[in-house]
Amino acid sequence: MSIPTADSAAGQAIKAVDRAHVFHSWSAQALIDPLAVAGAEGSYFWDYDGNRYLDFSSQLVNTNIGHQHPKVVAAIQEQAAKLCTVAPGFAVESRSEAARLIAERTPGDLDKIFFTNGGAEANENAIRLARLHTGRQKIMSTYRSYHGATANAIALTGDPRRWPNDTGVSGVVHFWGPYTYRSNFHAENDAQECERALEHLEQVIAFEGPGTIAAIILETVVGTAGVLIPPPGYLAGVREICDKYGIVFILDEVMAGFGRAGEWFAVDHWDVTPDLLTFAKGVNSGYVPLGGVAISAEIAARFDERPYPGGLTYSGHPLACASAVATINAMADEGIVEHARHIGETVLGPGLRELAERHPSIGEVRGLGVFWALDLVKNRETREPLVPYNAAGAANAPMAELAAACKQRGLWPFINMNRFHAVPPCTVSEEEAKAGLAVLDEALSLADAHTV
Repeated sequence: MSIPTADSAAGQAIKAVDRAHVFHSWSAQALIDPLAVAGAEGSYFWDYDGNRYLDFSSQLVNTNIGHQHPKVVAAIQEQAAKLCTVAPGFAVESRSEAARLIAERTPGDLDKIFFTNGGAEANENAIRLARLHTGRQKIMSTYRSYHGATANAIALTGDPRRWPNDTGVSGVVHFWGPYTYRSNFHAENDAQECERALEHLEQVIAFEGPGTIAAIILETVVGTAGVLIPPPGYLAGVREICDKYGIVFILDEVMAGFGRAGEWFAVDHWDVTPDLLTFAKGVNSGYVPLGGVAISAEIAARFDERPYPGGLTYSGHPLACASAVATINAMADEGIVEHARHIGETVLGPGLRELAERHPSIGEVRGLGVFWALDLVKNRETREPLVPYNAAGAANAPMAELAAACKQRGLWPFINMNRFHAVPPCTVSEEEAKAGLAVLDEALSLADAHTV
C-alpha cells in the first residue's frame, strides 16, 4: 500500500472550504475540526499530512468489505459506462440481480426487496408496511437503539439523539430490551434476563392494547447503543409474542448485516425469521448510498392488487445496485463472512478479553464477528460507567482522552458514551487486528487512571 506524498497545503485548502460551506450532521458547527482525508485502501485511510489510520470504526460501521475494494470499484465504473440512472419503474439488470442475491441470503420467505437510499429510509418504509398490513398505528422499540434520523426513524430511536426531535405524538412506545450487564430486571444471568425482558415486553403490550400495535422493531444486535447481544431465546420469544398478538416483527440489520456479526445476517445466529428485515451499510459497504427492506410473502401479497403508497426517485439506483452485486459476490467468492467470524473467534474476542484482565477500566467485553464493544467503568464492583450517560464537555474527558490517544497512535476509534467499539472491516487481517489491539492496550492506561 502506497500513501501519496504529504500535501498539507491541499489539506488545509479542503478544510477551509469545508468550514465555509459544509453543514455537518450531529455537530455544533463552530466546535468541530474535520480531518481532511486524502485516500483509503483496505483497512486504512490517511490524511494530507501523511498520517495513516487503521480504521477500527469502518467509518460508520459500514465499510465491511474495506476501502476501495477493486471489484466493487470496477463494477461501479462499468455500470456508469453502461447506464448511470433510470427510474424505479423499469426493470434493470443490476437492480434485479442485487435483489436476487439479497433474497438468497435473507431468512425464511423474505424474498421481495424494496430498495431505499439508506437505513433510515428502510426503517421508515418497514413501519409504513407494518401499519398498512395491520391497520394499526403504534410501533414498539427499545430505549437502547438507533434506527435512523428521518422523522419516524428518529422517533423509533431510543438514544438521546431522539430528544431534540421528539414530538411526543409519534405513535412510538419504548420498552427495555435485554442487557444482562446493566439489567433493568435485576437479573443475575442471561436466562433470567431473557425471561424477565420478555415478561416486561408482554406486559407493556397488554397495557398499550395489543390491538393497537402494528410492529415491534429491534436491532438484531444493538449497534451504536452498545453491541448488545440478545440472550439465547430472546428473539424467538419476541417472535412468539408477535405471532400471539398479530404484531409485525421487524429486525433492523442495517449495522449488523452482511458479515458484521460473522454471518450474512446476525439473525442467522438464532434461527428466527422476522416479517420484515431492513438493511443498508454493509450491503455495498457504503460505496454508493443503498438500503432496503426484505419483505415476507404474506406482507408482499397485500400489495399484489393494491398499490404500495411509497417510493423514492433513487430506489434501486443502478450504480448502487451494481456495487451491491459486486460486494455480495466478492464476499461470497473471498469467504469474507467466514473470515469475519474467524477474526472474532480467534483474534478480537480473545484479544479484548485479555485486555480486560489487565485493565481495570474494562467492565465487560461483548461481541461476535467484527462487532465488539468494551463497556468501560470507573469501578468494576459497582459497574459505574466511566462517564455519565450522554456526557459532554468536561464530564466526557476520560473518553475524549482515550479517543485522542488512539488517533495519535494511528488507530481510528469508534467511541460512544462509555464504550469503545472494536468494529474494523470484515476484511481486516489478523496482523491488522492485533496491531489495533496493541494500540488500544496502550491507550487504555488513560482510562485506567480514572478508575477507583
